[in-house]
Amino acid sequence: MNIVVNDIPVRVAVDKLAPHINKAMNALDAASRITVLDAGLLELVRTRVSQINGCAFCVDMHSGDAVTGGDDPRRVFALPAWREAPFFTGRERAALELAEAMTRLSEAPVGDETLARAAEHFTEAELAELIWTVTVINAWSRLGATARPWTLK
Repeated sequence: MNIVVNDIPVRVAVDKLAPHINKAMNALDAASRITVLDAGLLELVRTRVSQINGCAFCVDMHSGDAVTGGDDPRRVFALPAWREAPFFTGRERAALELAEAMTRLSEAPVGDETLARAAEHFTEAELAELIWTVTVINAWSRLGATARPWTLK
């Protein structure tokens, strides 16, 4: 099977046009990866947020990183239907629920119930790291979906 990659042009090369902000964003991203949370869990969260935001580059990168990191491709493929799929742990479900709520803030605020369910599975420090991770991937994927500064190869 041959995969044909269409040339989808960069809209705005924000990383090159505002390198000082790009440098700060990369530093924030690096800081958000210094965490006690499982890397596989975080790749699932990053993939799901990227799917919701419609960033092809981020979806491709993080789903690939999840599989390369040892996750079952079936689980990655099922992410859009994680509520109905039997492949996810309670901890993963709590993280995905919080990530979706944070990503869909324009539809409704993150409810106390959502945070309480997450707090059942994460310590306060872990919850803080998860919230930062979701915040950072939301910034990246919204940037990618809007400006398309990176192309798929």
